[in-house]
Amino acid sequence: MNSSGFAAPVTISIRVRGQVQGVGFRPFVYRLAHELGIEGWVRNDAEGVEITAQGNENTIRDLLRRIQSDAPPLARITSLEAGNSVTIPALKDFSILESQDGPARTAIAPDTATCPACLAELCDPADRRFRYPFINCTDCGPRYTITRRLPYDRRYTSMASFPLCPACGEEYRAPETRRFHAEPNACPACGPQLSMRDSTGKAIETPDVIASSLALLKAGKILAIKGLGGFHLVCDARNAESVAALRERKQREEKPFAVMAANAASLGQIVNMSAAETGLLKSRERPIVLLRKQPGCDTALPGIAPGIAWLGAMLPYTPLHHLLFHEAANRPSSPVWLEQPQDLLLVMTSANPCGEPLVIDNDEALTRLGGIADAFVLHDRDIVARCDDSVVRVGREWGMGNEAWEKTAAPTPSPITHSPLPASPAFIRRARGYTPRAILLPRSGPSVLACGGWFKNTVCLTRGNEAFVSQHLGDLDNVATCEALEETVAHLMNVLEIQPEIVTHDLHPDFHSTRFAFEFARERGIPALAVQHHHAHIAAVLAEHGIQEPALGLALDGVGLGTDGAAWGGELLRLENGRCERLGHLAPLRLPGGDRAAREPWRMAASALHELGRDEEIARRYTYPAASALQQMLRQGINAPPTSSCGRLFDAAAGLLRVRDTASFEGQAAMLLEGLAETHGMIAPQPNGYALSPDGTLDFLPLLGVLADTPDPAFGAALFHATLAQGLAAWVIQATARSGIRTVALGGGCFLNAILSRSLREALTAAGLIVLEAHQVPPNDGGLCLGQAWVAINRGLE
Repeated sequence: MNSSGFAAPVTISIRVRGQVQGVGFRPFVYRLAHELGIEGWVRNDAEGVEITAQGNENTIRDLLRRIQSDAPPLARITSLEAGNSVTIPALKDFSILESQDGPARTAIAPDTATCPACLAELCDPADRRFRYPFINCTDCGPRYTITRRLPYDRRYTSMASFPLCPACGEEYRAPETRRFHAEPNACPACGPQLSMRDSTGKAIETPDVIASSLALLKAGKILAIKGLGGFHLVCDARNAESVAALRERKQREEKPFAVMAANAASLGQIVNMSAAETGLLKSRERPIVLLRKQPGCDTALPGIAPGIAWLGAMLPYTPLHHLLFHEAANRPSSPVWLEQPQDLLLVMTSANPCGEPLVIDNDEALTRLGGIADAFVLHDRDIVARCDDSVVRVGREWGMGNEAWEKTAAPTPSPITHSPLPASPAFIRRARGYTPRAILLPRSGPSVLACGGWFKNTVCLTRGNEAFVSQHLGDLDNVATCEALEETVAHLMNVLEIQPEIVTHDLHPDFHSTRFAFEFARERGIPALAVQHHHAHIAAVLAEHGIQEPALGLALDGVGLGTDGAAWGGELLRLENGRCERLGHLAPLRLPGGDRAAREPWRMAASALHELGRDEEIARRYTYPAASALQQMLRQGINAPPTSSCGRLFDAAAGLLRVRDTASFEGQAAMLLEGLAETHGMIAPQPNGYALSPDGTLDFLPLLGVLADTPDPAFGAALFHATLAQGLAAWVIQATARSGIRTVALGGGCFLNAILSRSLREALTAAGLIVLEAHQVPPNDGGLCLGQAWVAINRGLE
C-alpha cells in the first residue's frame, strides 16, 4: 500500500511467441490495455511480441488471461511468459513502439483469404477501396509470400516500395481501425496496380482490367493471372475447347485440373459436399478440397478431371478472384451475391510448365508462359516466396455420409464469413495458407536442415521445438526445381535466422536433395545424416503426434531405397530413439524394365502373371510390341529388379483389371482404381486372398490371381481394397502381439487413398491399437523432411 492507501501499481514484462506478427496482435494488445486501464507499451521484435504492462494485480491478471483467450483470429500463441513483478515509477498511457531487430525466434503468418470486412468494402461503391484488387487488413491478405525477413514490418516486405498515402497512413496509425499497423495496407492511390499484356508481351490498353479479363475468359481465352504465391493459368471450366487447349499447351494430358467457384452454392450441382468439406472450402486457408463428383459432373465440366471420382475445388481467396466473380454477377453492391450460385467456374491451375516451379515474376511469366497464355494479368507487387495452392481432403472423418456430418458439425456459415468448423484437413499438398506455420515437436534439439526426397520435395528447418516445413516445391527432375530447393533453404534460413547444426537427407545418393545436403554440410563443416526413406515417413507421423516411445510403423508408397539397396515400398517397421528396424515387407514383385514399370501398369500386371506361373498369358493379354521381350525379361531375371512396393501392387491390380495399361501421371492408375471402388461400394474381402509368412512377409499373390480372372473392373477394384486392408491389418496386429507395442503410425503416399486409410484405421482401432496418421503434413513424400528432421533431433550430434 502506498501513503494514500491504494495498492501500488506493479509492472511486468510479457513475452509472447508463436504466430504473432502480421496478425493484428500489437493493436489487439493496445486496445485491450486501454480497455483495462493498463499503462505501458507493446512492440514486435525478432522473438515475437514484447509487452511491458503496469497496473494493479487484478488488471494484470485479466490482461494475461485475455491475451490468450481473446487473441486475434490469425494468431497462434506457442508460449506466453510473464516476468517477475517489479515496482517502477508510474508510466503514462499505453503505446506501440517501433519494432526491434535481433535473432529471430518468432514466425511469419501464412497468407490468408480476404476477410468479410474487406469483402464488404470491396463491393461498396461508396468505399474508397471499391473494386481495389489489393485490399487487405490485419485479418487477411498476404504475409509469407511478401516477407523478406523478420520482424514483420513493411520495410522488410515487398510493400516497401509503396509508400503509404496520407489516408492509408492515418489508418495505419489509428488504433481503432483494423488497418492499425497492417503492413500490406494500400489503396488505389498508393498501392500496387493491375496491368494487362497480350501473348507477345505487348501492353493491352484497357480502362478496366477486371472487365477485360472476364470478357476474354468468356470468349474462350486462356489467361495467366498473377496471384499471391505465383501465377495461375485460367480458363472457363465449362468451355471444353478452352480446357482442351490448356491441356495441349501445358502438356498435361489427363492430370486433373482444379476449379474455382464463386461460392459453395455454385458447386452444388456437380459435387457432393458434407458440412465439414464446406467448412474447409470456406476456411481462411482456402485450400483446394477434393470433393466427390455427382453423376453429371464430367458432362458439365468435360476434360477437367477425366475418369477420377473426385473434383478439386476451391473458393476465391484474393480480392482479384472475388472481383472476377463480382463482375460476372454485374457488380452487385449487396453482399447477397456472395451466397447466390453462379454459372461461372474457372480452371485455376498452377503456372508451372513441364513440372517446373511456379512462375512468380512478370518478365519470367511473359517468357515461360508466352506459348500457353493468350493474355497476362500482371501486378507490380513482387512475390518474394513462391507458394502453390494447398490440396486437402477432409481428414479422419472422410467417408462419413452427409447425414452423419449434419449430426456432428456446426451449421454451415454464411458465405461472407469464415468457417468455424473444426474440419481436419488430410494434406495432399501443403503450401499456401499453411506454410510456414510451425509444427511443434515434443522436445527441442539441435537446429536441423532436412532436405526431403526426390518427388514432391519440401524442406524443413528446426529451431528449438519448432519445425518449419516449406511449401511444396515439386519433383527434382529439372534444373529449375533443384534451384528452387536451394533458394527456399536460403530464404527460410534468412527469414527465421536459423543456422543448422545438422543436415539430413534421403538414403539415395543420386537425389539432388542428397547431393545438396552433402555440399551444404561440407561448406559449413557440419555432419550430414542419411535417413532411410520409409523410416522418415513414419518418423514424420510420430513427430507431429509428439510420440517419443517405441512405435510400429506401416509405410506404404511407390518406392524408396532400402538399407539393402533394394526398392522398398511396403514396410512394417519398429522405431525407437531415432533408430529403425525392418520387421517385415510385402512379398516382392519384379519391375520389368526398371523404372518404366512405374509408368506402365501393364508391366506390373505381367510381373504378377509371371509370379502366378501364367507367363503364356502376357503376350495374349497385352498386345504391345514389348510384351514378348518382357516375358523373357521376367523369366531370365534381366532388368527386372524386385520391389516390395505397395504402389506397384496397386499398379498390378489396375493392369490385371485393365483399368489402366499406361499412366500419364504419377499415381493415375491407383486413383482410377480407388474411384471405381468408391463407385462400386464396400464388399467382403477375398477369402484366402493373402498369405502371412512367419518371417514377416505379406503376400497378396492369391488376390492378384483372382483379379486376373475378374471381368468387372469396379468389382475387382472393391475386392482389391477390401482384401488389401484386411491383410495389412492382420499383419500389423500380428506384429503388435509379438512386440507388445500398441501404437502404430501409418505413413507413405498410399495413405492418400481414402478407402485404404479408413478401412485400416477402423480395423486397427477395433483391435485396441492406437492409430496415428499424418495431419499437419502430407503422408506422401511432401512430409519426408519432417521425419528426417525428427530422426536427426533424436540422434543428435552423435
